[in-house]
Amino acid sequence: MKSHIAIVEKEKCHPTKCGHECMKYDPLNRNVPDSGFHLNAVSGKAEIAEEVVMQFHSICAKMCPFDAIKIVKLPEALKEEPLHQFGENAFRLYKLPVLKKGEIVGILGRNGIGKSTALNILAGMIVPNLGEFEHKGNTEAVVKKFSTMTIGEYFRNLYGKKVVVSYKPQRIELLPQQYKGTVQNLLSKVDERNVVKDLVREIELENLLQRDLSMLSGGELQKVAIIAAIAKKADVYYFDEPASFLDITSRIKVAKMIRSLKEENVAVVVVEHDLATLDYVSDEIQIVYGEQAAYGIFSQSKGVRRGVNEYLDGFLPEDNVRFRPYKIMFQRAPPRRTAGKEKLLEFPAVEKKFDAFHLKVNSGCFYGGEVLAVMGANGLGKSTFLKMLAGLVKPDVGSITPVKVAYKTQYPEAFEGNVLEHLKKVARSEFESGWFQQNIMEKLNLKAVMHSDIASLSGGELQKFYIACTLASDANIIAMDEPSAFIDVEDRLNVAEVIKTFTETKGVSTIVVDHDVQFVDYLGDAMLVFEGVPGREGHVHGPCNKEEGMNRVLKMLDITYRKDKVTNRARINKSGSQLDQEQKQTGKCYYS
Repeated sequence: MKSHIAIVEKEKCHPTKCGHECMKYDPLNRNVPDSGFHLNAVSGKAEIAEEVVMQFHSICAKMCPFDAIKIVKLPEALKEEPLHQFGENAFRLYKLPVLKKGEIVGILGRNGIGKSTALNILAGMIVPNLGEFEHKGNTEAVVKKFSTMTIGEYFRNLYGKKVVVSYKPQRIELLPQQYKGTVQNLLSKVDERNVVKDLVREIELENLLQRDLSMLSGGELQKVAIIAAIAKKADVYYFDEPASFLDITSRIKVAKMIRSLKEENVAVVVVEHDLATLDYVSDEIQIVYGEQAAYGIFSQSKGVRRGVNEYLDGFLPEDNVRFRPYKIMFQRAPPRRTAGKEKLLEFPAVEKKFDAFHLKVNSGCFYGGEVLAVMGANGLGKSTFLKMLAGLVKPDVGSITPVKVAYKTQYPEAFEGNVLEHLKKVARSEFESGWFQQNIMEKLNLKAVMHSDIASLSGGELQKFYIACTLASDANIIAMDEPSAFIDVEDRLNVAEVIKTFTETKGVSTIVVDHDVQFVDYLGDAMLVFEGVPGREGHVHGPCNKEEGMNRVLKMLDITYRKDKVTNRARINKSGSQLDQEQKQTGKCYYS
């Protein structure tokens, strides 16, 4: 078993734009040319034979001007070969989550660390190559490899068509390409458990049944995909990031719908970055650790509270592995302070009317150095309000004084161009400053994709790129719509810290729409709560302090949150529990 491996991220490797530093500074090449790093004859990208990689190759990796190369030290306790490897010097996955009949297993880990790959293997969409990346995966070899383990029996039944799998994929935006027609047509085809009618009513999709899939928003597609997965009659259910695009109301409803599968005595696996949702839906937690784009390893199963807290701590006692050099802690934010702060924008009450929707917003004020968090169900006008602030939508009643507003859209889209060139164009002198480089680019980890094409960025990278572009704009008001989407737990806190630090340092006012309770609690100074009837009428309560705002949101959901005593993170109380009843009686649904 090797102690070090080399990872070459091909999309970041640009041999025509560099001096081939990885080859030039490789000691092996001094004695025998091309025995170390060299260019692949077909792809033209850098590569190195696995068997010759040593720790000293870290020098070559550091010399790469595009950060395309990593020399990674594997855990000493890791004895086995990879379960699956994507190619020479490419990502490799070790181990898989353990399925448990009658239990819901939550999977927690960073982006780019193998969670979706593991689900694809377990669902039979990828046959693992057992590390032999030169060859296509062989089902017989997989069954033989794990013949003495429980997972071997699972694979035998899976490949023998004796296990039925239901899979909700991560990329729900591809659904309209795979299925043509209306929501009703799709759901009626998969309703093997005769539950679609009830699920549609529970998640309020009745008015969309005759709509074509291609006309649905991200949140609507997510709901359809989840219902379709639950409606199938299966032995194992896989849900890859079911909370994405959903508002807080829908996240709780979806979590309850997934938990209802326990009554069927089936195995359920859920991958999710929203800690509160994952905590609520899971019976056990399995952590994926390793290094992004390099390797991933699944830990043993743990109790939910213990598993999440060990992940935040960055240390797995049973495995004796520290996979992160720092702890993630959630600090309780200080109360809102407006005295002495500059008023950047005062606006009167405004209204906007559409054919079937009416939005009313109270008069309000934005203060410099303050983050105003916005929560509420989808379809109540939150995005419309941000667009009115940005001047993209004009109110029908009242008017907002024109000011410089930098607006980050809800659904970032890739476009042609280079990350570095576009940021320079948008940020101008701001981009060149050391403060911007240190507090924005480094903390968002965008330097690693600086020379990449925007079209090649992952969902999380694209989101962070849009955030950086928005902050780099010359504006007094920063408006961000769902900046936590596609972002993992660690990066969500980095994003929150970046936004908060920028707001305070630059004295701007930032308004953020988001549905992740933990993200909002960490980031927000004050709140706006959108209420009403989704798709028909929306009105606003606030600005108010965060405790009042969160209590108002959670009362609508009829749920209560508590703070974990160790990490201070938000946890949903079980309905009807003693703490749930006590908090409802005192009117404190969020802070206990």
